[in-house]
Amino acid sequence: MPVVPPAPPAAAPPAEAEHTMPSRPGSLDPQELGFTPQKPIGWLAPLLLLSTGLRALLAIFFGAYLDKRELQNALDADFFDHSATADGEMWLDYVADLGDGFDATYSIAWLLAQPSLTVAGATLPRGRLLLMGGDQVYPLASGDGYESRMKGPYRAALPEAPAGEPRPTLFALPGNHDWYDGLTAFLRLFARRKDGHIGGWRTEQRRSYFAVKLPQNWWLFAVDEQFGAYIDDPQLLYFEKAAREVGPDDRIILMTPSPTWVKARDNPEAYDAVDYFLRTILAPTQAQVRVLVSGDLHHYARYTGDDRELITCGGGGAYLLGTHKLPETIVVPPRETLTRSRSRSRDYRLAARFPESAQSRKLGWGVFHRVPRRNAGFATMLGIIHTLTMLPMAGAARQGGNIQRLFSIPLLLMLTLIMIGTVLFAKPPGAAKAKHARHWILGVSHGLAQIGLAAAGTWVWLRLPFQDWAWPGPFIVAAVLYGPVIAILATQLLALYLLVASSFDVNLNELFAGQGIEDAKSFLRLHIDREGTLTIHPLGVDRVCHRWAADPGGEPHAPWLRPEEPIEVHRIEPPIPVAGPGTPRA
Repeated sequence: MPVVPPAPPAAAPPAEAEHTMPSRPGSLDPQELGFTPQKPIGWLAPLLLLSTGLRALLAIFFGAYLDKRELQNALDADFFDHSATADGEMWLDYVADLGDGFDATYSIAWLLAQPSLTVAGATLPRGRLLLMGGDQVYPLASGDGYESRMKGPYRAALPEAPAGEPRPTLFALPGNHDWYDGLTAFLRLFARRKDGHIGGWRTEQRRSYFAVKLPQNWWLFAVDEQFGAYIDDPQLLYFEKAAREVGPDDRIILMTPSPTWVKARDNPEAYDAVDYFLRTILAPTQAQVRVLVSGDLHHYARYTGDDRELITCGGGGAYLLGTHKLPETIVVPPRETLTRSRSRSRDYRLAARFPESAQSRKLGWGVFHRVPRRNAGFATMLGIIHTLTMLPMAGAARQGGNIQRLFSIPLLLMLTLIMIGTVLFAKPPGAAKAKHARHWILGVSHGLAQIGLAAAGTWVWLRLPFQDWAWPGPFIVAAVLYGPVIAILATQLLALYLLVASSFDVNLNELFAGQGIEDAKSFLRLHIDREGTLTIHPLGVDRVCHRWAADPGGEPHAPWLRPEEPIEVHRIEPPIPVAGPGTPRA
């Protein structure tokens, strides 16, 4: 099979060709930077919820029609050979879920761009390869989104490759957010150009999936699952050809878009595609798959077993997702799957997580003050809904004498809207899914609680003098006074619901997405030594930087922006050694 070797330093295109300004920026002005630093996404913003939901539905229902993986069969089918190094060693970096707010994304990009990091007295050089594990942009994939939320920050962090050094190479695997436009923008950025580069990083891949030969008989396989549905035939053919180069003594790192080994606990079919790939493509080589790594869940977690490490590391910039509901043990593949020819099920235990469980629970309680602050639009929407519910409810109550008046059309419409909205917010799965009832129960309970709040607000309104004013006086007072007050109360009720529901594994993602916590970020630095041992260094950042200064006098390869407050990196857990080729099978 054709092999693409890494380009020599002299062959790398000049980074200035990509820049939109003649010199290094001297300020944070977007006109000088060439992009606009973005604020963190308010994930409960009504229009964002609507647009993201619609795009997700379109991707699910019409994904087969938008799927560009079949078309990629016409592109180069080479795997990439990075096995030759001067000293027989290699450093690699892994980051995922990075294209959200500028401060968090650039904090990690700045660290990845540094020539080396000193952590606990050890020097960890920058990776020759930068592996992006998915969701390189939020909330929806687009050219402008990638430019402002991913490409711009990473170009600012490493404008050029240092002179005399090989240009580091970037490989990216798409996640679900990269897929919402059918992969169009992703392919244009990462896979279209022969001489593509993002700042000092060179892009080599031609497809949304790739295989890379690493030093000391290690291999990297990155699989594009497209929402976990299936693996297309051109992709299987590509990996079958690459696997012919893999021998029984080799070791494999498998990148996937989502940690299906964890998600399979609630959805046993989630792991089927990965298991099929392991059985049909990699198992015939007799090589050992020692590491599975993924992003998608925005935290760090490692499950360990006798045969391999299962690592989730989605801390590249997106909002933090709590870890306190992670299972202590998992069975992979799950015994409940209907796949008759599945691999042998093995037990894995949770070895480490970041943040720790106690800290994660503590962060969850911040929902009461973070959700209103981060999601003013959502609180406004709740205030409008409650105000429009209170007015017909108050009108019906003032008429009295007939219970049927409470069932006026405007009031019924608002009550129905509340119930439908709260039930859908709980995202009830189909009846065939296990534990589906808790979603319905919690969603209905939340709806009844919001209706109860509306009734209490109506009771208070009826005892105020505003209701007797001439029209439109009551409506104006309701909009100016009642609406903001009830919006605060309804948002606090929502926060209470999220806290309670998360304890039942319902809306756990919304509990943290609504808070938009930028801290507690993570990435991996991996090292293959001359003996073939792979050492994984999980690195964490407790607090991201929020103050940046331009550095117009820096070296051409130095970051355009430097932090004005220190970014402290620490080990999430001790280095994880993974035995290399030549060691006995576990």
